[in-house]
Amino acid sequence: MKIVVCLKRVPDTTAKIKPAADGRTVDPQGVEFIISPYDEIALEKAVQLKEAGTATQVTVLCLGPANATKELRKAMAIGADDAVLLTEDRDFRDPAATAEVLAAALTELAPDVVFCGWKAIDNDSATVAGMIAARLDFAYASFVVGIEGVEGQNALRVRREVEGTEEQVLVPAPCVLTAQRGLAEPRFASLKGIMKAKRKPLETKAPADAENASDLVALQPPPPRAAGRILGEGAAGVPELVRVLRDDLGVL
Repeated sequence: MKIVVCLKRVPDTTAKIKPAADGRTVDPQGVEFIISPYDEIALEKAVQLKEAGTATQVTVLCLGPANATKELRKAMAIGADDAVLLTEDRDFRDPAATAEVLAAALTELAPDVVFCGWKAIDNDSATVAGMIAARLDFAYASFVVGIEGVEGQNALRVRREVEGTEEQVLVPAPCVLTAQRGLAEPRFASLKGIMKAKRKPLETKAPADAENASDLVALQPPPPRAAGRILGEGAAGVPELVRVLRDDLGVL
């Protein structure tokens, strides 16, 4: 079984994000970039499947700038066998164009299973993986929190999170699976893994052509929060709190 994990390079979750001077991109000054956390969960599960003998190869695929090689080397240090970087310097690709570009690359790679995080934490669209599956005509299961096993050579039995519970489904290969928290706990790259990653193949090439279905007009920081106010202390403040919730905010 060949697995391809789609990874996205995103700003660190602790970074302070502000728009750049063009109003359309993130100002990179002082911002660290990382593998999107849900993608890292997907990577960890793929590596675990290889270590268990279920998978024979794990490839990581990324659409991003040339310096995304740092994140791909980290992925190989964790356990991926090789990497493909679709290098571009465009300031915006919408989910539809991103899915089209990744689907074209995946057609060449011919995986049995494609792993993605259920969303990237920078734009939170949570739509790219489903559109990849549609373009490739692959089976699709989202919010996967467990893989119970392989049935024959052509299907994975997975557990996926649904409203208030979980369900178990049989997903035929080739398929696209999206990782939810709980599927795996990402490991730290070992020194041995980091040294081995330097010798693993990393291919860079231009992405396929794809037109955006939407356009990015502007990035704007959220409005500042209103200052808080103290309505009283202890039980004596309850009547005023109730009045504010009922009369001022209309939530009671």
